[in-house]
Amino acid sequence: MSQKTKPTRRLRELMQMPGIIRSLGAHDVLTAVLIEQAGFETVFIGGFGTSASLYGLPDLNFLGMQEMADAVRRMAHRVSIPVIADGDTGHGDLHNVMRCVEEFEGAGAAGIILEDQIFPKRCGHFEGKQVIPADEMVRKFKAAVRARNDKDFVFIARTDAREPNGLEDAINRINSYCEAGADVAFIEAPLAMAELELICRKVPYPKFVNMLAFGKTPILSVKELEEMGFKMMVAPIDSVLLTAKVMRDMAEVFARDGHTLALQDQMLRFDEIKKILGVQQFLSLRDSLE
Repeated sequence: MSQKTKPTRRLRELMQMPGIIRSLGAHDVLTAVLIEQAGFETVFIGGFGTSASLYGLPDLNFLGMQEMADAVRRMAHRVSIPVIADGDTGHGDLHNVMRCVEEFEGAGAAGIILEDQIFPKRCGHFEGKQVIPADEMVRKFKAAVRARNDKDFVFIARTDAREPNGLEDAINRINSYCEAGADVAFIEAPLAMAELELICRKVPYPKFVNMLAFGKTPILSVKELEEMGFKMMVAPIDSVLLTAKVMRDMAEVFARDGHTLALQDQMLRFDEIKKILGVQQFLSLRDSLE
């Protein structure tokens, strides 16, 4: 059997290759499987989708570090593409950040996003965010790098300083975080095309951008983002928004009709979902061992 490339090494290879790295957010493992089968290079697991999926609750610190690490583990063990995980603030002080890195790396993530919000944090496109002092976040990244076991494990630095402090401070912060050891720069929630362009001019590190549906940042195509100078992009919550809409429609149709026949043309057939899940592969295992 050929040895597969480790997800961390694969993510490093993608970062060194020409072109932008595309990622879609997956709120559960089935979604991640579908994203992989659609040909995406990476998959993203975020706090918003995971909190909604596991508990039906918003992204307001209901998820603990271990719960998120467990969600990462389930996803990373089922797909072969690199999983990029949302590490929030590192879930505490310097020692908590180090443990967060150890847990997420051990769970199979290829990279982690760490941000500079105060605790309790908020979703990056919610109002009222606050950030910790920049020098404290620099120390967090130095601690994170020290905790890394696999040298290929990728750190994505995120700053939420755009809203409370302005874009100039956000740019200064993200550059200092990358100087401290982060591999990729992520300024959350720019408000206009001009701000995205300025980030690309003023940040000399690989840049990550968040295309959050109905959020504060203008939605651009992958091609436009690549031409602007971004190296990584994610559409983080589309799977949650679409799934919620479809499930609400299905419940309304069933309540009205007593069945879902009116929606069957929108469904995968049973044989299709069995193929996606690999049913035959598992059922044929016994024969393959004879």
